Amino acid sequence: MPKIYLDYAATTPIDPKVLKAMLPYLRKDFGNPSSIYYLGQKALGAVDEARKTVADFLGCDAGEIVFTGSATEANNLAIFGVIKTTKITKPHLITSQIEHHAVLEPCRELEKQGVEVTYLPVNKEGLVGLAEVKKAIKANTVLVSIMYANNEIGTIQPIAELSKLIKKTNPKILFHTDAVQAVNYLDCDVEKLGVDLFTLSSHKIYGPKGVGALFVKKGVSIAPLIRGGGHEAGLRSGTENVAGIVGLGAAIKEIQNPKHKIQNIGIRQLKDKLIKNILKLIPDANLNGSQEHRLPNNVNISFQGAEGEAMVIALDQKGIAASTGSACSSKSLEPSHVLLALGLSEEEAHGSLRITLGRPTCQEEIERFLKVLPPIIQRLRQISGYQL
Repeated sequence: MPKIYLDYAATTPIDPKVLKAMLPYLRKDFGNPSSIYYLGQKALGAVDEARKTVADFLGCDAGEIVFTGSATEANNLAIFGVIKTTKITKPHLITSQIEHHAVLEPCRELEKQGVEVTYLPVNKEGLVGLAEVKKAIKANTVLVSIMYANNEIGTIQPIAELSKLIKKTNPKILFHTDAVQAVNYLDCDVEKLGVDLFTLSSHKIYGPKGVGALFVKKGVSIAPLIRGGGHEAGLRSGTENVAGIVGLGAAIKEIQNPKHKIQNIGIRQLKDKLIKNILKLIPDANLNGSQEHRLPNNVNISFQGAEGEAMVIALDQKGIAASTGSACSSKSLEPSHVLLALGLSEEEAHGSLRITLGRPTCQEEIERFLKVLPPIIQRLRQISGYQL
């Protein structure tokens, strides 16, 4: 039985064109970009070209792009970086209850250091309310960090509307968005979104792992997390991962390819079919997150009387890879903080399955999945003694 991969929110395979672009910088063009001789300058030119590609995609200047070792690092740089430079004695930070741990953990650490943090609730669809944000803003608020699209439930936040509200209330407040899951599918023009800081990841968009980027709007002051030789305009010291950065640039180019929009339409159609048929074939199944404001590749459903981890194992035995939520939390036995924030009980949260589609996903794979899943749920419900 061929393997079926349905966990593209966790990571994606490297696109062949991306790998081809990277290979020279892993072999013959291996120079250090800080070196002044030809080999080093060729590597530097490749980094500069990738920086321009990312900047063009985001609608900003190349000098506003900082390459990092991951999106987690980029989120940390944005949050800690802003707080470290503020002149307010006890700064206030606003975020949401459904952020990725790469945002929540820095916020929790800052709380220990005396920073005031507000964790905004979301409605049952996972949306942050404009009124809640306005109510939370205080005189000492310096940063708002709200993710563009959620990694577990696919809910898309109204970033542009949030930005207008924040800037109208206090133009000095900085606005950061973790856009890791959004880059493949949504408009990422930072000017239109109105953000000051924007995080993206390479391995979520068919690029290599170990590379991320942070847009830092011109005039925004942040302090570095890593100090050393002053790379990345002093914001991220350390010899650049040239091949990885080139791969990120190549992955962005593929997103800009006109055929990408057509691929996304196909992915959305398969996603809609998947949701419709799962809810039709399996009783006591509920979609988590917004039906309307949702990424085109995300399906997250809770099944009464079936345990999520058991579902994942049973599917894996049938050659299908899916997940219960964020890959970064898979080692934790705690229920998803995202689903709990939606109002689900711990039992309902434990019974969730996340299926995320990607470019290679085809009709046959979805049909195979729809044949395999119902008997798995039925068997798990019999084991747990669940009565319909």
